[in-house]
Amino acid sequence: MASFAYACAPFLHPRKSKSARKTELSENEELEEIHLEQGRAAINRVLETNRFDPEVSEMLHNVLALSDSLTREIMVPRTDMICIEKDDTLEDFLKLCSRSGYSRIPVIGNDIDDLLGIAYMKDAVRATIFNNAALSRPIESIMRKPMLVPELKPADDLFHEMQQTCHHVAVVVDEYGGIAGMVTIEDALEQIVGELQDEHDHTQHGEPRQIGEHKWSMPARTPIAELEDIFEIDLDEDDVDTVYGLLTKLLGRVPIVGSSAVTRGLRLTAVDSAGRRKKVSTIVVEPESDVDQTTLESDADSPDSNSTKKEQD
Repeated sequence: MASFAYACAPFLHPRKSKSARKTELSENEELEEIHLEQGRAAINRVLETNRFDPEVSEMLHNVLALSDSLTREIMVPRTDMICIEKDDTLEDFLKLCSRSGYSRIPVIGNDIDDLLGIAYMKDAVRATIFNNAALSRPIESIMRKPMLVPELKPADDLFHEMQQTCHHVAVVVDEYGGIAGMVTIEDALEQIVGELQDEHDHTQHGEPRQIGEHKWSMPARTPIAELEDIFEIDLDEDDVDTVYGLLTKLLGRVPIVGSSAVTRGLRLTAVDSAGRRKKVSTIVVEPESDVDQTTLESDADSPDSNSTKKEQD
């Protein structure tokens, strides 16, 4: 393992960005570039010896891949971002954290491109734990200034910058200044060590299963055609392929646990999430009586009703 740490050291420890190395042609930077190339060569030599288990060899390959990746390749795209509006309260925010599984959520104004900051669950807890009155404060009262990074920033440079500045999350912007997505330091780590599993994950794999007389629990990736066969219905949805896609379309935003919508007499409810990004993994589908057109569940007292996927956690 010592050889592994030595080989990875040039890639995993803070250094100056590639853009800085291109603009400042000092002796120190030339030496740094040489050391990086030596580190890359060292990893390749180690891989050729077949001295490590396949898992370790894969990590070494991933270290090299990270140095060749861009931020946009590892970010959460704006379509999958969960946001909260600036006028929502700390109570709304804490409820959203509980339902979504996220502890850091972007705060937006008029739309997702009007990004104002990042709200941290720990800040909201500190503000309210001994002061219930603070639950009614607007979320913008505790938000932090966001770290903004270009989508073309090399992923390894991003990783090192986040280490140096102690940021755990950054907002990714495109060449026009719009929001492209967001990225966490864990996203970079996953490129090296693989997906980081949560001990509370309960991902449903396999086939849909019947849990009531007319009630089915379905993996989020269940094809629409399979849902139609089970309930003997034609949804006529040509622009979505899965049950998750259908629920997303009906809501007009990214679903989180508890999100629910009705279409053609069927109610779809997100009941479980999985993975570090807490993407909905299981959806319960059941008939909704006395419904003959697409409607959305009235959920005005839920933070999910104000937390939108804007065209975006």
